[in-house]
This record gives sequence, structure tokens and C-alpha cells, in this order.
Amino acid sequence: MAKNTAKKIEESTAGIAADVKKYAHQIWLAGLGAYAKAGKEGADYFKALVSEGEAVEKQGKELVAGQVEAANSRIESFKEKVQEKTGGRFSKVEEVFDERVASTLGRMGIPSKKDIDQLSAKLDDLSAALKSLQSK
Repeated sequence: MAKNTAKKIEESTAGIAADVKKYAHQIWLAGLGAYAKAGKEGADYFKALVSEGEAVEKQGKELVAGQVEAANSRIESFKEKVQEKTGGRFSKVEEVFDERVASTLGRMGIPSKKDIDQLSAKLDDLSAALKSLQSK
């Protein structure tokens, strides 16, 4: 009888151990499945986020471009109104200002664009002459 009871306990313990092992393996497989699904869905989710971000960026650029265009249009309109009211005197003021600035820069010894262009042309001529002398 003691042998039967011991045998039953041993069989019961073996059955419980097998069940625990089976459930532990199922938990392990469930974890692996969750990891794989998260990896796949995570990549898909990331791609979806990138696509949505690109769409929002495009809309933002279009919105900003539209606003810049509207602002430029308003500025141009304002500029035309000012020129109409001043009757072209605005251009004359601008020319006088440019002449005075150029005159002041000249007095300070700062060369103008025309002076720099002339000097550059002379350097080109000298370089060409020097190369021709070196080749002889």
C-alpha cells in the first residue's frame, strides 16, 4: 500500500512537473511571438510615421510658400503706392544716396567695384604676359 501511495505521488509529481514545463514553454513561445510581432509592427509603424511626417512637411512648406508669396505681393503693392505718391522722387533719393555713399567710400580709400574690375583686368593681362615670357 505504501508502494502504491508513493507511486501515485510520484506519478502525480511527474504530471505536475510536465505540466509546469509545458506551460513554461508556452510562455516562452508567447514571449517570442510578441517580440517578433512588435518588431514587425514597429517597423511598419515607423514607416507610417515617416510617411505622415513627409506629408505634414509638404503641407507646411506649401503653407509657408503661400504666406511668403502673399507678403511679397503686399510689399510690392505698398512699394508701388509709395512710388505713385512720391512721383518718382523716391528713385532720385535712392540715386543721391548711392552717390553719396560711393563718394564717402572713395574718400576713405575703399575702392569701388569698377576700380576692382579694372585692377582685375590688369592682373589678367600681366599674368598672360608672364606666362608668355616663361614659355619662351
